[in-house]
Amino acid sequence: MDGLVDNNGRFPLETWFWEMPVCTRWWTTATVLCAGLVQCHLLTPFQLFYSYRAVFQKAQYWRLITTFLYFGPFSMDLLFHVYFQQRYSRLLEESSGRSPAHFSWLLFYATSSLLLLSPFIGMPFLGHPLSSTLVYIWSRRNPDTLMSFLGVLVFRAPYLPWVLIAVSYVLHGVIPKDEILGVVIGHIWYFFNDVYPPLHNGSKPLDPPMWWRRLIEGRPREEGPNNETANGVDNQFAVAGAVPEVPAPDMR
Repeated sequence: MDGLVDNNGRFPLETWFWEMPVCTRWWTTATVLCAGLVQCHLLTPFQLFYSYRAVFQKAQYWRLITTFLYFGPFSMDLLFHVYFQQRYSRLLEESSGRSPAHFSWLLFYATSSLLLLSPFIGMPFLGHPLSSTLVYIWSRRNPDTLMSFLGVLVFRAPYLPWVLIAVSYVLHGVIPKDEILGVVIGHIWYFFNDVYPPLHNGSKPLDPPMWWRRLIEGRPREEGPNNETANGVDNQFAVAGAVPEVPAPDMR
């Protein structure tokens, strides 16, 4: 039994959970909890999807959140999505390195954009495009990280979203609107945070406003060169966190 716990008296799964940054930790927890409640028939998917009419005419405001949490019932597919979601969410949140305000503002931007576009594209569940947004941003910020698909196809990180789109199309036979929407929203964020600032004296239009920082942090923190990691996580960390062979996660 002693071999199953670490030096802090925690089990490996418990250690993994508490080592996750706060936003990623509770997003992952809520996703698993939501699937569990549906599995136990305490909730149904019809109570969770986003509908403009249900939210704003029937005051079912919880749908603004649950649409990002439900990926389907317990299955290998769900486990894959949870792993994929928490991996890239964690990498991005840890790479921000400054405060929860910056990553939570990214989530607010992405979720708000998806909610605004959802009625026009007929997409009631928005967890997949949100995950795709984070994958795209991470991939663009780590251009030199090598990935592998099934140990056969080796490519650099910026091609990851396009490989996922191709795989989804091959498996399901339809163009994955959710993946493409995530790429579009992710590219807007990446452009205004990583491409636009050097061309406009460091201006970052999508940085969190002061009121958001006060709301999340209590008081704004000083930002200096040591906190600035806009180009993404250190490649060694990303490689170590991917999969054993060619530093890459298993993909769909």
